[in-house]
Amino acid sequence: MPFFSVIIPVYNKALFLGETLKSLLAQTFTDFEVIVINDGSTDGSESVIQSFNDVRIRYYSKENEGVAVARNLGIAKALGEFICFLDADDYWEPNFLATFKKQIDVLPNHKVFSCAIAIETAQKTIPARYSLAKITDFQLVDFFDASRKECILWTSAVAIHKRVFEKTGTFDTQIKKGEDTELWMRIGLQYTIGFIGSILARYRYDKDSISRNWHYYFEPYTFEKYVVLEKENAKLKQFLDQNRFSAVIKCKLNGDAATAKVLYNQIDLDGLGLKKTILMEMPNPILRLLVWLKNVAANYGLGNSVFR
Repeated sequence: MPFFSVIIPVYNKALFLGETLKSLLAQTFTDFEVIVINDGSTDGSESVIQSFNDVRIRYYSKENEGVAVARNLGIAKALGEFICFLDADDYWEPNFLATFKKQIDVLPNHKVFSCAIAIETAQKTIPARYSLAKITDFQLVDFFDASRKECILWTSAVAIHKRVFEKTGTFDTQIKKGEDTELWMRIGLQYTIGFIGSILARYRYDKDSISRNWHYYFEPYTFEKYVVLEKENAKLKQFLDQNRFSAVIKCKLNGDAATAKVLYNQIDLDGLGLKKTILMEMPNPILRLLVWLKNVAANYGLGNSVFR
């Protein structure tokens, strides 16, 4: 049985997929399997996958049902003790799995590990910024405390024991936007995160990427799941309000004033802060200008790429 199962969902990523797979197969720790789920790609992704001849690769092709369904299928097929995810346009440093294995050996009873990432823009590569007092080689952190800036769990930078999903559940297939972050919240409510301070994974920032456009934010359904629990957990409430803030901004930019108003009224404005409250009340032309400026700045490593 392999120690790691690496799950790669693929939907029309032929341009990047080859480099992603090469970075995986070049790992210095080799006791892993690769589960590639082709989620109904219509480009040349299948040809790229089939060009790799490695016995560790298990390939499944299915109709397009979304990334949550694809990842859940991978989890169900996984034989490894720890599960990793690797998005088809991201890539790992050669020592990614070896470094995780080393920390797992040190803390054999710990179940959730993550590492620092870097974001590649058109202009430069930027280390992600986390809300930690300092970045160390390894530390145990609270998910919500550590995720006030960049989320401490990120899809291509985790190793999670398979039993965790039995306790927390897998990706919610009813969520079409932010399904990964919602799962990380559930995990963060029950587990401490073992955080490796070394940058071992790289995310390609694409200005047209779904995770960076104005249509990507938590849907009302996601917030409704936590209506009761957030009243009992201040950290969860603060994290959800940060995401409500982002959703209000993007709903306004999309012309969905009704949803923006509903979400605005659910926010604890005192906890959110005056600056973000003012931003939510700004007219759309100014918001559009500010979003454009933030994204330009992000390409040069200045500030965050989206309102959060």
